Amino acid sequence: MTDISRADDGKKSLLESLAAYLRARSVVMLLLGFSAGLPFYMIYQNLSLWLAEAGVEKSEIGLFAWTGFAFSFKFVWAPLVDRTPIPVLEKLIGRRRAWMAVAQIAIALTLLAMSAANPSGNLWIVALIAVAMAFAAATQDIAIDAWRIEAATDEEQGVMAAMYQYGYRVAIMVAGAGALFVADQVNWPAAYQFMALLMGIGLLTVFFAPKVEVRAYEPPPRAPLAETFSRSVIGPFRDFFARYGVHALVILLFIALFRVPDFLMGYMAGPLYIDLGYDKTTIGAIRSGAGLFATLFGVFLGGILVARFDFRWSLLIGVLAQSLTNLIYSWLALSDATTGGLAFAVIADNIAYGAAGTILIAYMSSLTNTAFTATQYALFSSFYALPGKFVGGFSGFMVEAFGFAWFFAITAIIGLPAAILVFFLKQSEKKFKAEPVAP
Repeated sequence: MTDISRADDGKKSLLESLAAYLRARSVVMLLLGFSAGLPFYMIYQNLSLWLAEAGVEKSEIGLFAWTGFAFSFKFVWAPLVDRTPIPVLEKLIGRRRAWMAVAQIAIALTLLAMSAANPSGNLWIVALIAVAMAFAAATQDIAIDAWRIEAATDEEQGVMAAMYQYGYRVAIMVAGAGALFVADQVNWPAAYQFMALLMGIGLLTVFFAPKVEVRAYEPPPRAPLAETFSRSVIGPFRDFFARYGVHALVILLFIALFRVPDFLMGYMAGPLYIDLGYDKTTIGAIRSGAGLFATLFGVFLGGILVARFDFRWSLLIGVLAQSLTNLIYSWLALSDATTGGLAFAVIADNIAYGAAGTILIAYMSSLTNTAFTATQYALFSSFYALPGKFVGGFSGFMVEAFGFAWFFAITAIIGLPAAILVFFLKQSEKKFKAEPVAP
């Protein structure tokens, strides 16, 4: 008889795979994922709701989307996090966790500072705090990603990534529903203070979690600045253009346009809910309840589409899905404020968001060279986010000029160039099939 706890082909059995989720480093990764997801929602979705309630002009609310540039450019100061020791803390808990602790403390302090700010009186102070919070959150992401890679073997990276996502999604549910419930029952400052208190979960994890690193940290060798820049930034791009030639421009343009409709409309969803008269508890329950499960289903659906169809058809479905769900928000803007209508719009949008994101991640991963996997993917992901976040800063001006209904219709139309470019990716795919690279 075959022992179900041991696989004959040398691979891990089902029981061994499940047990990997209960190891100390996996639980630590779950808690760190929670710490990473908490500030992200407070910077964007919840802050836009607070600003809308405070009577801030929509044009000014839209500009807050530019705080996301901190996440897009985090690769710029990642070498600093990689090489610079934190006095005292590094000897106690190691460099990666020391940087996590510093970033988490900074996030908690900025959340407390935000609770003391007055959006209707000193908006520029709110903006500075939001930028500082985004910078601290991006720094935490750098340290967590580095710790994840060094704290587990290559075989365990899948489990670690999954636990990170679980923790991140739980944090979104807490920040989405929990923070809005506190804001509805008490006020917005109390909600931000509550989130600052919850950052203590990540801080306690960093200080008191068992030491589970399995790889010794070795500082990267020192090299002249010009050489380092050439290897880490110029090298990956040079390799990409060498492999795809002129078709690389088509690929990069497509990646840049793919998520523009979603980034453009995202920061105006909250102000729309407030304008329609929805209370914060209802928004939080639908967005973090049904919306969360819809996103998870969308992620699953995107994986199925990638497995069943070639990239061109999957990418086309992803682009069209994003555009069509934006039209649902146009319908919502012209409808009565019903709970069913809000739920329908949020669920449809989150399914499209999850599916399109999974499809794009799979496509960008397929473009990387194994010699530059991490760097090329980081640059691709930054590149796809930059145009959308830049254009998203003008979303408030568009709403003031055209109204919500026409604004969301325009964001749907903006998805058409990316849909057209899908059909020009054929030559790129031929190049990829001729010279396959590992995702």
